Amino acid sequence: MTILPQEIIRKKRDGAALAPAEIEAFVQGLVAGSVTHAQVAAFAMAVYFRGMSMEERIALTRAMTQSGTVLDWRSLGLPGPVVDKHSTGGVGDNVSLMLGPIVAACGGYVPMISGRGLGHTGGTLDKLDAIPGYATQPDLALFRKVVKEEGVAIIGQTADLAPADKTVYAIRDVTATVESIALITASILSKKLAAGLQALVMDVKTGSGAFMRTLEDSRELAASIATVATGAGLPTVALITAKDQPLASAAGNAVEVRNAVEFLTGAHRDARLKAVTLALCAEMLVLGRLADGIGEARAKVERALDSGAATEHFARMVTALGGPADFVEHHERYLQVAPVVKPVFASEAGLIAAIDTRAVGLAVVALGGGRTRPQDAIDHAVGITDLAEIGEEVGGDRPIGFVHARSEERARAAAETLSAAYQIGESQEALPPVLERIVGA
Repeated sequence: MTILPQEIIRKKRDGAALAPAEIEAFVQGLVAGSVTHAQVAAFAMAVYFRGMSMEERIALTRAMTQSGTVLDWRSLGLPGPVVDKHSTGGVGDNVSLMLGPIVAACGGYVPMISGRGLGHTGGTLDKLDAIPGYATQPDLALFRKVVKEEGVAIIGQTADLAPADKTVYAIRDVTATVESIALITASILSKKLAAGLQALVMDVKTGSGAFMRTLEDSRELAASIATVATGAGLPTVALITAKDQPLASAAGNAVEVRNAVEFLTGAHRDARLKAVTLALCAEMLVLGRLADGIGEARAKVERALDSGAATEHFARMVTALGGPADFVEHHERYLQVAPVVKPVFASEAGLIAAIDTRAVGLAVVALGGGRTRPQDAIDHAVGITDLAEIGEEVGGDRPIGFVHARSEERARAAAETLSAAYQIGESQEALPPVLERIVGA
């Protein structure tokens, strides 16, 4: 019996629950071309207003996962678990660049499929594109080879993996339905399930720089992802982490890669960035049964980092995916440098009381480090470094950051935006880096 897409839309519009067979038929119709983009838009709007039960979310996630290739790592005979993490996005969030190599050094295998920048948030692929020669879109054969041999490969979504999600997301982006928690959940998890994972850790951001600005909304999204993933057969833990200020002291592309290399080698490690990175790594080791508890996992993670083992995995991944063989040792030689570097001072001296983190991200976008249109080219050299933190005293010799720009004009514009993003006043206590832990039911 044929299930008409308009009847599925009508049913959801009227607030009824959809059966798994109806959801599967709708997604299959989208891939086959019998469901139009207009119908997808109507479906997305119906879901936005009416929501979906956990059972419906699981069914949608599974259907979108099965819309393309689902990777199977068993044929490679990997001696460790296949695990990954996903973040809802942030400013100065280069965690993936360190996390994948750290977990690989601890015996895990990390096939990380990442995205590009979205809105005010930076994208892992845009950062990796700052490394000359690094192939962010390799074929699946090379992807599998690098994961097997180096333990980690960070790449972009291929056309084979969850193609239904690509179409649905593009339509959501232009129909004001991006914020639907049900659709966000299915979008994230369909790609992760298609990657053939055995365990997943989610980093759900909350605060002024997050898409979910309130703790309540972040908690709802984290619970949805953890519950739906576990229900779809992917054990998942979600950490809610603070995004009331940039996570790293650098925001941009090349500047965040430089920050990541300094983190791995021990030259410089931002405290909040370290707290979040190591917490996520430890959860991945426990879920992957590489450690019996968080304490043991944390000790393994710190050894992998401090011994240089994680740095070696990062270096080998970069080389295996086309980057320079001596990138870690000579990253300054390879990363682009902006011609204009200017310190930015606050409107008055004092303690930083609050930061509009979204505005900091938008300053990077305005410099050319992000996109205002999908077809925009990224300027990898630009960004902001040495960002001050909440509670820190600025003024005198201490600016709130340094703008790296292509021109004096863009530097001045970014400086104005950055200065306005920082509120000076009585000292405020920043949110803890990790706020809550949510386990899939």
